[in-house]
Amino acid sequence: MEGTLGGGLRLDKALADASGLSRERVKGLISEGRVTVDGLVVRSASARTSEGAAFSIDVPPAEPLAAEAQDIPLDVVFEDDHLIVVNKPAGLVVHPAAGNPDGTLVNALLHHCRGQLSGINGVARPGIVHRIDKDTSGLLVVAKTDAAHEGLARQFADHSITRAYLAVCAGHPAPPMGTISGRIGRSDANRKKMAVLPPDSARGKHAVTHYKTLKLLHDCALVECRLETGRTHQVRVHCASIGHPLLGDQTYGRTPEGLRPLLRRLGFARQALHAASLGFDHPITGERVDFRAELPGDMRELIDETAR
Repeated sequence: MEGTLGGGLRLDKALADASGLSRERVKGLISEGRVTVDGLVVRSASARTSEGAAFSIDVPPAEPLAAEAQDIPLDVVFEDDHLIVVNKPAGLVVHPAAGNPDGTLVNALLHHCRGQLSGINGVARPGIVHRIDKDTSGLLVVAKTDAAHEGLARQFADHSITRAYLAVCAGHPAPPMGTISGRIGRSDANRKKMAVLPPDSARGKHAVTHYKTLKLLHDCALVECRLETGRTHQVRVHCASIGHPLLGDQTYGRTPEGLRPLLRRLGFARQALHAASLGFDHPITGERVDFRAELPGDMRELIDETAR
C-alpha cells in the first residue's frame, strides 16, 4: 500500500486517513517496522508529517480466525464493503464461546463475508462491536474492515448510536412512560446474573433506559425501550427492577401465573425482547443510516393472544 501524505499531522492519523486502516492497526504496523516514509523505516507514530511525503505500508495477509465458516442462513438488512447489518433470530448466539464453539453468528458471517474481511487488527474476522443475547431477536451491526470497526466502536463508546427495543413485560407499568437509571453490575446474590446496584456502589456501570408503553394487554404490556447506554442485559434488568420483568425471562423474573398456560401453549420459551431499530453515522461515509426490523412471528403471536 503506497501513497503520499499531507503535512503537519501525526503520522498514525495521516496514515490511517490515507490507507483506511485504523490508527491502532497503523501503530501496530509501525512497531513491526512495516511502514516507510520517503524510503526510511519509521518508528514513531507521533512524528509529524511533511507535505507530499511518500509512504509505503507492508500490510501482511490477515490471519484466519480459528472459528469455522459455516453456511448458516442470515437475514441481511444492509451490507456494503465496510459493514453489515443483520436481523438476528432468537436462539442464535453471537460469538463462539465455551458451550457454543460453533453455530454462531460469527460462524455464519465468516461464510457469508468470505473474501471480504480485510482484517480486524490483522485477523480476518467480523468486527463485533455490540451483542444481543442468544434469546433476543433483532438488529446487529458488524464491521467488515478495521476502520469501520474503530468508527463504530467510537460511536458505541460515546453513546451516539440510537437503539430501541420492543418488549412485552408483565403487568402495566405505572407511570406508563419514564426513565430507569441505575448502575448495572454482577449480582452479589448470583454471579451469573446482572443487577441494579446501590447508587453508592463502586462496581458496575451507569445505565439509562427510557421506556414508553405502546399497548396495554391482558396482564402484560407492549413497551418500547430506548437505550441511552448499552449494558449487559440492560432492558431485562431495568424492567425487572421496576417490577415488570419481560415475559418468558427465566433469569430476571416470573411470568404472571395467569399467562403461563398461554406461553406453554404457544411454546414461547424466551424473553419477549426484540432489537427493533438501530441508527448510527456510517463510519466511512459519515451518512446517517437508520434501520428497522419488524417483530418476529413468535412475539406477534404473543401480542395477538394477550390482546384478546
